[in-house]
Amino acid sequence: MSAEVHGGRAKCLQRLIRLEMPVPQTVALSFHAVRRIAAGTPPDVTEILRHFGPTPLLSVRPSSQDPDWGGPGAILNVGICDTLHATLCDEIGERAATSLYLRFIQAYATHVARLDDDLFEVPEDPTHETLAVALRTYEEEAEEPFPQEVERQLGDILGSMARAWEGTSARLLRKAKGAPEGAGLGLVVQQLALGVGQGACGSGVIQFVNPATGERQVTGRYLSQSQGREALEDPAGAVYLTRDPRGPSLQDEYPQVFAELLEMGERARTRLREEMQIEFTLDGGRLSVLDAVRVHRASRAKVRIAVELAQDGIISREDAVMRVDPAALSELLHRQVALDAERDRIANGIAASPGAASGRIVFTANDAQASAARGEDCVLVRRETSPEDIRGMHAAAAVLTVRGGVTSHAAVIGRGLGLPCVVGASDLLIDRKAKRLTAPDGRVFREGDVITVDGTTGDVLAGQPAMLEASLDGAFRTLLQWADAVRDIGVRANADTPADAQTARNFEAEGIGLCRTEHMFFEGERLSVMREMIFADKGEDRAAVLERLLPMQRADFADLFSIMGGYPVCIRLFDPPLHEFLPSDKAGIRELANVLDRPLSEVTARIEALEEYNPMLGMRGVRLGVTVPEIYEMQARAIFEAAILSKMSGARVVPEIMIPLVSAMREVELVKNRIDAVAVNVHNETGADLEYRLGVMVETPRAALRAGDIAQHSAFLSFGTNDLTQMTYGLSRDDAGRFMSAYVQQKVYAEDPFHTLDLDGVGELLSMGAERARASEPGIVLSICGEHGGSRSAIEFSRQHGLDYVSCSPFRVPIARLSAAQLALAERESNRSLA
Repeated sequence: MSAEVHGGRAKCLQRLIRLEMPVPQTVALSFHAVRRIAAGTPPDVTEILRHFGPTPLLSVRPSSQDPDWGGPGAILNVGICDTLHATLCDEIGERAATSLYLRFIQAYATHVARLDDDLFEVPEDPTHETLAVALRTYEEEAEEPFPQEVERQLGDILGSMARAWEGTSARLLRKAKGAPEGAGLGLVVQQLALGVGQGACGSGVIQFVNPATGERQVTGRYLSQSQGREALEDPAGAVYLTRDPRGPSLQDEYPQVFAELLEMGERARTRLREEMQIEFTLDGGRLSVLDAVRVHRASRAKVRIAVELAQDGIISREDAVMRVDPAALSELLHRQVALDAERDRIANGIAASPGAASGRIVFTANDAQASAARGEDCVLVRRETSPEDIRGMHAAAAVLTVRGGVTSHAAVIGRGLGLPCVVGASDLLIDRKAKRLTAPDGRVFREGDVITVDGTTGDVLAGQPAMLEASLDGAFRTLLQWADAVRDIGVRANADTPADAQTARNFEAEGIGLCRTEHMFFEGERLSVMREMIFADKGEDRAAVLERLLPMQRADFADLFSIMGGYPVCIRLFDPPLHEFLPSDKAGIRELANVLDRPLSEVTARIEALEEYNPMLGMRGVRLGVTVPEIYEMQARAIFEAAILSKMSGARVVPEIMIPLVSAMREVELVKNRIDAVAVNVHNETGADLEYRLGVMVETPRAALRAGDIAQHSAFLSFGTNDLTQMTYGLSRDDAGRFMSAYVQQKVYAEDPFHTLDLDGVGELLSMGAERARASEPGIVLSICGEHGGSRSAIEFSRQHGLDYVSCSPFRVPIARLSAAQLALAERESNRSLA
């Protein structure tokens, strides 16, 4: 018997029997048998019932390959009828017997006869009269008497459950949960162990770990159902599993049974190599095990359970690494809305950066900073964010935007900061002047109202629900150490500030794969200097202004080098168009005119002159480096001087300088010549030897196609998949969210290409670029540094094409480390099976 043929429950029961646990008589129907039943072939109930004696009382339970795929619910008390009810009244008491009969009538009427559930509610005090009413109601509604033959009952139930699994709605639901198209259902028919009657009788569930934390402890429930203390519906009849001041416990009243359950739990853990939850009954002191399933566990518990099983020698370290879904780590890195918290949903958008946070609504970056200064958590709400909002994002507890997609400015910065972020919540209306937010249902939220942003689900919630705190415990770090021992591709972090770099090191990133230096220019004095530089008329004037930025940049880079402690730091030179540093509103333009001491008309004219129809494809990246070379020269000098300072403190620093938005080899030659000249000047001034590596960010299709030429002047190429996807598709990553869901639903695209790397189109450019670069320069270092870098598919692609490392947001580094290890182990296992 296997889970692929009979389902997980059937396979588990077989294992429990082999472990000599007292499992009631059981018959399992295979996927094939259930499909035949669904297609109209009647089940052979005579053969099934042959195993259960003359007057059986049965349960029928689903047995799919994966319990998370759903399926029909279990139906209990199959076989009960008027005659058996009378017998049970004598054996277990009228109230208990009548309750069993009523519950079966309700289940049969609802799931088999498809009658209204409300017509068959089971009263708190079941009597012969309520039973008679239920039977009469069934006969009136179904236009036939309630079936009394167990053959009829069982046959109808098997047919109903089989058809329910094969129905269209069930198929769509399974598909949404990741089940394959042809997923099958098995059915388990089992002798019902009532746990009701004379002596020690009852039923319960016991588990041996805390499902929230994974800590070893006995939890569960037990309900005593002895005759004379009938407790089917009576909480006073409860008996706690372990010693409890609230009342008697199973451990005290039936110590031998409790000890037997503990031994079974340990036996299951050791032999089944898993933490199991055991469903059991007591019937006159005799213990029966009805089922055992994997303990449903939170992400924190998944990690701890896997690690402790390995530490106890029950599974291997490699098995522990394979057992944890990398996505589960994300929940440990961030606060989350508690699973049992009430969710008052305002709207739903794109889950752009995981985690959840609550705060008062603010609509500007300045208000966010003011709120932080007062010690109040806030949520920054914007139509879309721009680089000017970075200071406000740093101050906010979460960010919410109406526009944007998974690679929008808000999403990228949010992930880098570990800041919960929901973007593309297009059903929300923002009135910035009135400072209010209107929800789709008409509710109005004003500045100062408290909302919650759940960046894990994409929900925007009213109020402040209960939260589950982040937890990076020893098990988390141990698992990742085991992962690092087997992975075969490097993992770096995208980090723009010293704080980002520290986060990256805390998550054990192997260096910085992308430092976006422009994010250093949007704060206070730096922004003013940048604006002054933009308005300078001559190159020497620009250079003079940039001299004031030089010490700031030098200090930034020195901090990065110090924090990374000798790990490589790849610094991307200035990339965005200059207009992003200039105000767009009238008040801001007037303020800038006052700061620069220039006429308002002149400032307005200069801003208009810098405007472009499509700035993301205009004067930015290397194009600025070629036409306004003073910026790159200042940055190169800051990098070299910071490296010298770091070397003086004993650290070995080899900075990597990356040129953005390249499309032609000549661009690289021009920038390289200028940077080399700066290096010579710094060497002549300081006498220090300089070691550095110059490379290119491949983010235009032409750069990928001409990678062989570009590689001749580069020590490394790093594929920037955000812009490369945008340019390959001709899509705006900030605007695509408006229609992307419709495209995915109608299968224009299999997935949002900004969320999941397009392995066919963009992937072909990547593979061609990598192949041509290596053919030209065999020793060149290749990597991915876009937002896709932390995804499993991108890591798998990178391994297949021989890339050296991936770089992703700091908070995705642990996920990438685990994913890379799992891919290496899966490949190792595949090669072993082929050998």
